[in-house]
Amino acid sequence: MRAGFIGCVDSSRAALKTLLGIKGLTVSAVVTRQQSAVNADFCDLTDLCNNHEIPFHLEDPQARDVSVDFLEGFELDVIFCIGWSYLLDAQMLALPKQGVIGFHPACLPSNRGRHPIIWALALGLKETASTFFLMDEGADSGPVVNQILVPIDDSDNATSLYDKILQVSQIQLSQLGSDLVTGTLISIAQDHSQATYWRKRSRSDGTLDFRMSATSIHNLVRALASPYPGAEFIFNDKYICVKSSRISSEDYLPNIEPGKVLLKKGYDLLVKTSGSEAVWLLGLEENDIAIGEYL
Repeated sequence: MRAGFIGCVDSSRAALKTLLGIKGLTVSAVVTRQQSAVNADFCDLTDLCNNHEIPFHLEDPQARDVSVDFLEGFELDVIFCIGWSYLLDAQMLALPKQGVIGFHPACLPSNRGRHPIIWALALGLKETASTFFLMDEGADSGPVVNQILVPIDDSDNATSLYDKILQVSQIQLSQLGSDLVTGTLISIAQDHSQATYWRKRSRSDGTLDFRMSATSIHNLVRALASPYPGAEFIFNDKYICVKSSRISSEDYLPNIEPGKVLLKKGYDLLVKTSGSEAVWLLGLEENDIAIGEYL
């Protein structure tokens, strides 16, 4: 079975390695990127391609039709698209005989769309999923071919949840590859009436507002941990990145205004939030913020 591959992030590299080890499946060609300004977890795949003598094409976003022309010459049975920042057009989707298999780290048909790991953590969800599906011209809307639920622990942040999903997805890929080779792959249409969508986040979505609850602030901080750029707050017109946080176990007077700095240890700050709660902002850069000031 001849497979094509499209991707350019850390999960793409892990997936490509897994596919290279599946008996009966040959990765014949790869489309990737030389660099990416929109993927915080961008990963160069060219060394992997060179080591395994796989022809590859570095896509120019302004000339996507060239990628179609490149893959067309390999008479592909299937394409895996894992870690790509935009939808594939009808011409690309029609290339392989058995379709294009995409990946989305959410429990489809719920939570289609952008930034699924970030939104799952920011919204305090207790569960997500690792889902592979047959791509169509919609956003994450094609029939599901493999889905495994992934629990989200209170201690998880973007780094640990990303790793959890990555480990699960490689097990799924091994099974998918085997099913494709043996002709036993089963797909199940999504119930579109149950579909929900997450939007693209903006920088303002990662800006802390201390009128929020301590839990909401903590969830936002862990959602934007590495490989993402980090949550921020603004002090004296400067953005300060928060690498991690911890909800205070103590209660504080509800008449203390949200945003007031209650304690400082090194450069880390304990800040009053809504109600009687407070949150520690940890891993801060050098700062001269004093106790009693307001963020």
